Amino acid sequence: MPVAPDLAPYAVSESNSHGRVYAEPRPQSRGEFARDRDRIIHSTAFRRLEYKTQVFVNHEGDLFRTRLTHSIEVAQVARSVARGLRVNDDLAEAIALAHDLGHTPFGHAGQEALDECMKGHGGFEHNLQSLRIVDRLEERYGAFDGLNLMFETREGILKHCPPARARELGAVGRHVAEGLQPSLEAQICNIADEIAYNNHDVDDGLRSGLLAIEQFDAIGLFARHAAEARSEFPGIGERRLVHETVRRMIGALVTDLIRESAHRIAAACVATLDDVHRTPALIGFTAAMSDENFALKRFLLDNLYRHPRVAAMTDRAKSIIRELFAGFVATPSLLPSQYHALAEIDRARTIADYIAGMTDRYAIKEHGRLMGTAAATVDMATLWKHAGHGY
Repeated sequence: MPVAPDLAPYAVSESNSHGRVYAEPRPQSRGEFARDRDRIIHSTAFRRLEYKTQVFVNHEGDLFRTRLTHSIEVAQVARSVARGLRVNDDLAEAIALAHDLGHTPFGHAGQEALDECMKGHGGFEHNLQSLRIVDRLEERYGAFDGLNLMFETREGILKHCPPARARELGAVGRHVAEGLQPSLEAQICNIADEIAYNNHDVDDGLRSGLLAIEQFDAIGLFARHAAEARSEFPGIGERRLVHETVRRMIGALVTDLIRESAHRIAAACVATLDDVHRTPALIGFTAAMSDENFALKRFLLDNLYRHPRVAAMTDRAKSIIRELFAGFVATPSLLPSQYHALAEIDRARTIADYIAGMTDRYAIKEHGRLMGTAAATVDMATLWKHAGHGY
């Protein structure tokens, strides 16, 4: 099949794709990468993201972002950038929607704890777990395990991992193992992720009361766009001001990213997908915008992610994961019955798969069951009174 006329020659397309592990009839009313996107949306792992921590645990409030809403916001940004650069927006959207499928409950605190538990058993990394989910763990089709996604979708989900682990994955890990670049679509998703979480964490941090709008006066990216919004809408209320400012920041970041990336692609004389793989990263901001974006990231790290109320929950979240892991290792019969045979083959990895698939509230419930107490489940509103940890 020839490259679609609206795609650049260096974009991923069905004509230059490595296809699927298991051959399937072509979809009748959509492209192959749109099929991947749809399979991800219909997966069990995707639905679970609704109840997994982004920054604030799900019990904290109905309006804070979760891993699900975060993934949707990343997909929106990635799709816009991909279209602006004439690369495959269906692929970019699919990678974005799948990029956090392997995240544990309780955000990065949960991942750190599970990785500690898995020392000596291959470790735990959420990108590898996302790939494991779409390749093996989803059970939806009679002909194969996983979702049987296109090679380039799987490659984009992998994102990064230690080269030694990448070599174990075969062809899909080749770009990591050999120091090659992933597709432009995957590079776009990497930065779209950053754009989305920086900006929605500003919104959620202010909404939570952990941050005050005056703290952003020294953050150029925010202060400049807030001043523009105040000038255009005198007397605007704070909530509307925050929304106006955040949407303007996202617009500025996306515009800068498209323009700078297009300039880099042209300057590098990129003509094919192979050129993309062998050229240093092409998707990025101008130096000035990169500096402003970094200042915002640093501010959020120091003032939100390390906020005492957020940090106070990190130890609690980690202890739940550690105690779950230790309890199942000691007594694997406590695992659900469908995991028993797998645990006999590889107990640690099976337990990690089970824990990683939990939502925040299910992890709390299972922890209470294993510890033989209802304390973890009776008063979750009190237990999770303060913010969770994740970024």
